[in-house]
Amino acid sequence: MSGPAGDPAGPPVRAARPGETGRRSRPLIGITGYVEPASWAVWRGVPASLVPQAYVRSVTAAGGRAVVLPPDDLDADVVDVLDGLLLAGGADVGPERYGQPVDPRTEPRPDRDAGEWALLAAALAVDLPVLGVCRGMQLLAVAHGGSLHQHLPDVVGHDRHRPAPGVYGAHPVRFAPGSRTAAVLAGVDRVNSYHHQAVADPGRLTVTGWADDAVAEAVEDPARRFLLGVQWHPENDDDPRPVTALVRAARGS
Repeated sequence: MSGPAGDPAGPPVRAARPGETGRRSRPLIGITGYVEPASWAVWRGVPASLVPQAYVRSVTAAGGRAVVLPPDDLDADVVDVLDGLLLAGGADVGPERYGQPVDPRTEPRPDRDAGEWALLAAALAVDLPVLGVCRGMQLLAVAHGGSLHQHLPDVVGHDRHRPAPGVYGAHPVRFAPGSRTAAVLAGVDRVNSYHHQAVADPGRLTVTGWADDAVAEAVEDPARRFLLGVQWHPENDDDPRPVTALVRAARGS
């Protein structure tokens, strides 16, 4: 198997970190961040590195220590001090990364693509536990040779996956029996939703979850320690078990 930037075959054993003398009380989980205009106190429309607090809250509730990672394509050595990586949702993955022209409705963020591509390659190289949420799942698929539907309503004929700006949809979901996804989410039959793109081809990953309209809702790589992508937003759901599973894998339990 190969991944972005020449991911080596098979999950290698992670080397000890310099100066490491024992296990942290909480595993360190990197959350990929945005750079967006933001307003707080007296500041209005100032470019800021941020993520929705729901991601931080869900990692903390699961027993992890959240660290926000702004887009940075200069190096990915921060992976050396992380125990897990959460690829957050957000803007669209640039279609040049899967060989398609840009649809007018696609809204890429090249800075995020570059920084997250490098982080993911480094994480895969040391078999770091990885969870991809929404855009993060799509990035996982593209990084493993897959492609996306650039505007999902053109494919499924409805807007239920993103019914209105800032409004989550909800829909039934099913998981492949025997998959890691099914084990993590036993009993779940409905999830929230906010996306206008979706995985068309998972590449070398395995699709293990589907919406009722056959849209891919989960992907995984069962050969790795933990690599899971979910199309919905568990950080804003009543059932955050994908985040909990990431933290447990990062802890080694």
